[in-house]
Amino acid sequence: MSQPMIDPFGRTVSYLRVSVTDRCDFRCVYCMAEDMTFLPKREVLSLEELDRLCSAFIEKGVRKLRLTGGEPLVRKNIMSLIRSLSRHIDSGKLEELTITTNGSQLARYATELYECGVRRINVSIDTLDADRFKAITRWGDLGKVMDGIRAATAAGLSVKINMVALKGVNEHEILSMVEWCHANGYDLTLIETMPLGEIDEDRTDQYLPLSMVRAKLAEQLTLEDIPYKTGGPARYVRIAETGGRLGFITPMTHNFCESCNRVRVTCTGMLYMCLGQDDSADLRAPLRASESDEQLHAAIDEAIGRKPKGHDFIIDRRTRQPAVTRHMSVTGG
Repeated sequence: MSQPMIDPFGRTVSYLRVSVTDRCDFRCVYCMAEDMTFLPKREVLSLEELDRLCSAFIEKGVRKLRLTGGEPLVRKNIMSLIRSLSRHIDSGKLEELTITTNGSQLARYATELYECGVRRINVSIDTLDADRFKAITRWGDLGKVMDGIRAATAAGLSVKINMVALKGVNEHEILSMVEWCHANGYDLTLIETMPLGEIDEDRTDQYLPLSMVRAKLAEQLTLEDIPYKTGGPARYVRIAETGGRLGFITPMTHNFCESCNRVRVTCTGMLYMCLGQDDSADLRAPLRASESDEQLHAAIDEAIGRKPKGHDFIIDRRTRQPAVTRHMSVTGG
């Protein structure tokens, strides 16, 4: 194995998030414009290229791999990639292979995901109200997602629910979401909306600080800070009344950069060392330049040497422009 990837601030990079597609069957109001223009297929890495790229990172010390999108399960033949990557679980080189999904395709793929070594998934649900779910996702069907979650649980997958907290939209549902998740054995993570990409909405209207959410929850529940970690940026509490875990991802009110062990690769092969910075490295060119991985490894090493200390997220109330112009669906969740 190559030397571990250590950035200029002494952080070991061991977690890779890979967007396998920018396409999605939802159009969530905080993520995409409804009339999205997606990437030409020639620019998107093939499944074989994605496998080779992920494997190169695993050789360089990545221990956790998360596949994202867009919606990863709408990528044609995606299970062939997941099945191939599972060899790294079998060999012991990779500790965990996970996905983040909107749940729309879970009923179809849950059993196969488990057979491929996936043990834990994140499902994005921002409301338990079917009409509000439709309004937030524009194209989504809550009933279909719930069927998918039940199928995932039946297959043996551990489910964590991700909920983006949106002011005036779903903030009144957070307590009921906590209760529903914990009653069903699911962890819940709350996420602040992030200023990524042009959307049809005004993010100054959407932004809800989780510091306020936590304070409000603490008026009704007993929240105990715990050291639980999944490898991501969430800080967790245990709720005494339910016995369940609740995570907070707070890129705006309290960034989590000091312990960042993550990098992201887009479906076009662009490596982003920080979600909240535009600095990147093209891995598609060295990937396609040679059948050898020598150039690819060199490009990765050079990029890790430029990983910044942290992000500069801000909801800009003057220009109302996103802090980063690319959409989350391009970068990968």
